[in-house]
Amino acid sequence: MTRSDQAVSKFMEGYNCAQSVLFAWSDELKIEMDKALKMACGFGAGMGRKEEVCGAVTGGIIAIGVKYGRGENGDRSATELTYAKTRELMDRFAEKHGSFICRELLNGCDLTTEEGQKYFKENDLLNRTCKRCVRSAVDILDVITH
Repeated sequence: MTRSDQAVSKFMEGYNCAQSVLFAWSDELKIEMDKALKMACGFGAGMGRKEEVCGAVTGGIIAIGVKYGRGENGDRSATELTYAKTRELMDRFAEKHGSFICRELLNGCDLTTEEGQKYFKENDLLNRTCKRCVRSAVDILDVITH
């Protein structure tokens, strides 16, 4: 099973977009699976349903930070590399999907309201939009981190 297949499978189990992307990278990043799911939990649906940066992208940014980020006693070059990889993920994602902002990807559907959640379900945005975003975020990470 590919890493993107793992992410989509986790997403279809009911985990959010950010969780699913980070989960698919947990083995390579040496993050305990349960911890990866917890770390990314608040980032789903554009950060707690605020529909800001797509959760699939933020899950990817967390993965980039774990892999390349500046830790204790690290130097500034790690920060610069992390920022560059983050921009590359965001740019490639927006190139593919037209945006990396959740509300734009969902055509203005407001996930904080009952009506918006109903619209999301009735228009199958989980499969039509979110599932594709999860897959492509992982695919882009595969390219930019190897």
